Amino acid sequence: SDLLLCAPYYSTVVLAANTLLMSGDEAAKKAYLPGIAAGTTIATLAYTEPSGKWDESGITATATGSGSDFKITGTKSFVLDGHTAGLIIVAAKTGKGTSLFAVEGNAAGLTRTALSTMDQTRKQAKLELKDTPGKLIGAEGQGWSILNKVLDLAAVGLAAEQVGGAQKVLEMA
Repeated sequence: SDLLLCAPYYSTVVLAANTLLMSGDEAAKKAYLPGIAAGTTIATLAYTEPSGKWDESGITATATGSGSDFKITGTKSFVLDGHTAGLIIVAAKTGKGTSLFAVEGNAAGLTRTALSTMDQTRKQAKLELKDTPGKLIGAEGQGWSILNKVLDLAAVGLAAEQVGGAQKVLEMA
């Protein structure tokens, strides 16, 4: 319906909110979900990189630190709403494996470049992170198991959106 055609809806609700929910991180959920639910926070998920790989081996961005505070370095490509999101959930490698981090949209060391897209309802950006501060979401090294589930949900959400779009075109015809 019209809500699904709202571009930030997909990145914020389907990708970011589900990532937070599946992380099991109660503090992160408490910190970020109210703004997402109220519509005051545009959030997104940044995991693909310039290599074009969509699996865990494609994640080469790195995060160093301890506790909940890390510094992230790397490049993320094709990030939905990455040029405007106030919250970016970034997948990066630590010594324990792929992990997820909350990065504020105005964080130091973050450069956001809007990309040209054919679909103007689905804006994308390239994000460059250089020692950008991030807060660990969930358990360190458990990011890929969460992403696997979120990507399955994203595929279902995208398929549903396409069915709705096809129905609208059929009605217009």
